[in-house]
Amino acid sequence: MTETNHTFHIPVMGTAFTIDSPAKVARYGISSVISCVDDVLIEKMRRLYCRMMGEECTPIEKTDPDARANRITAYLNLLDHIVKEQVERLKHSAFEFGSETHRYFELLPETSALKQMYIRMQGLKNTNEKLSLQEELRKRIEPGSIDINIMTKLDRANFAADGTPLAAEFNDAMAALRGYAKSTLASSIVFSAGFNGRLYSYVEKFKDFHATDDGFIKKKIVIKVNDFRSAMTQGKFFAKKGLWVSEYRVESGLNCGGHAFAHGGNLMGPSLEEFKAKKDELVSSLFEIYNKALAQKGRKTFEAPHPVRITAQGGIGTARENQFLLDHYDLDGTGWGTPFLLVPEATTVDQATLEKLCAATHEELFLSNVSPLGVPFNNLRNSSSEEYKAARIREGRPGSRCAKGYLVSSTEYSKKPACLASRFYQNKKLEELNSQGLDPEQLRQEQEAVMDKACLCNDLAGAALLLHNLQEEGEPSPKPAICPGPNLAYFPRTFSLEEMVDHIYGRTDLLGPISRPHMFMAELQMYIDYLEREVQGYLASPNEQRARYVREYRQDLMRGMEYYEELIPEMEQESQAHRSQMLMDLNACRSSLENLSEKYPQLPWQAS
Repeated sequence: MTETNHTFHIPVMGTAFTIDSPAKVARYGISSVISCVDDVLIEKMRRLYCRMMGEECTPIEKTDPDARANRITAYLNLLDHIVKEQVERLKHSAFEFGSETHRYFELLPETSALKQMYIRMQGLKNTNEKLSLQEELRKRIEPGSIDINIMTKLDRANFAADGTPLAAEFNDAMAALRGYAKSTLASSIVFSAGFNGRLYSYVEKFKDFHATDDGFIKKKIVIKVNDFRSAMTQGKFFAKKGLWVSEYRVESGLNCGGHAFAHGGNLMGPSLEEFKAKKDELVSSLFEIYNKALAQKGRKTFEAPHPVRITAQGGIGTARENQFLLDHYDLDGTGWGTPFLLVPEATTVDQATLEKLCAATHEELFLSNVSPLGVPFNNLRNSSSEEYKAARIREGRPGSRCAKGYLVSSTEYSKKPACLASRFYQNKKLEELNSQGLDPEQLRQEQEAVMDKACLCNDLAGAALLLHNLQEEGEPSPKPAICPGPNLAYFPRTFSLEEMVDHIYGRTDLLGPISRPHMFMAELQMYIDYLEREVQGYLASPNEQRARYVREYRQDLMRGMEYYEELIPEMEQESQAHRSQMLMDLNACRSSLENLSEKYPQLPWQAS
């Protein structure tokens, strides 16, 4: 297991919710991930922090030839500067209760060698020995990593002022990558949402992603995956270019926030088991390809592979779950996302939305179809975005003004791509539906599907705009959207940073007696529910490919349930009562899957 000061990180959440998390928590050794989708928001945040610090800020206007990349570079450099200054001040604060230094060490897990050294220092009576150990502790203070996330699917082509298309390097994802590559950060870039060969090939152009002769990689590559095969495939692509993937971040497809990628029936437990069993195979096979590529390029080869981390995130809710993942699967860390939405010291959420999150039940948290990408999206029913969208529909004004255009995709009604949430697209599509002579019920369903899409570009930035009063003159009042995972329903209030970190490490229990299914069982039921959506999709448009997908999905779930049946008795972190409950939940899931087969007997569940 790779040694780090903390064993958890805060994953990317939306475009706004972790936009400045490094400025809030990195000085305490906690790593977090920033979204690079919204460079308009990024530029506003840079101006905000420059004002807060009393620093001069030269605006990077939209007319700048490389505005997107330059905005990202400037903001990341500013955060790097802020965190370094914070850490220097922290290192010089006193070793006394309430100081920043005290807080840094108190937040660390008890398993940390640094925490043990700190505890030993506190018990020393000899003043000189104590001061000497304090000096050693100060030297070993390290900030958390300022990581960035690029959602590979969001690679919109851009156009010059005269309408001519710009070169591919000015596409959204490519420009974001360039912005990060030019920054002063020594951290990681997280690629999510699948393979993008052109984007991955572009990485090779920047020296900071390449290992130096002594093996140091300034900017590390992290790939968010759902299964081992994807990790191997993407790892090989980079290795063939002489690039090393430093971390594979395994995320639950459905028990997470934001966009949900079901990836068939690949459950988290079996996927992690495969990573555990095949990590050595993964590293050795990629290392061979990597060294061969380096030799062909005339660069220095290495005697041993660079470190590789395997981490997991999605739906973790208790210290027992967290520790089991670390211990049983030999993980190098875990990601805690959704619960941190309730920690104002760590994330950015406006007060009204925060209050709705605290009150949210499973009824308010749902897997929606609001994303213009056509990918299921975890959502809050009573968010300002949803309420405002419903009001516009009632008033006969569906759709939104497309101000940013990050999610444009359709050329159905125009040569230039339009967003499915835009007023232009929805009006055109609704006119077309009205002219098709559909029966009233089918027309209603088709209309609702069109109008359900929401302007996530604007609305996911709304929380930061409201909280920091960043909307400019002439801009509409923000209507925040938010994308928590289902796990949020079990966390009933806001928490301090100490409370949440103590909960993760088992020093306190924020959930108390709340009845909550184990993360593996919760995910399993979500996958069964999602399978029914897939079945209905097949029945609406049957073909052999979709039938095969549904059959294989069901088979994966059945294998997953067999795996859990064997695993549960081994889960010693859980009490006997909890393990018994897990087995009951597993049987309930098995019944749900059987009921699904009986509900849709017309579907060929077995291959012919």
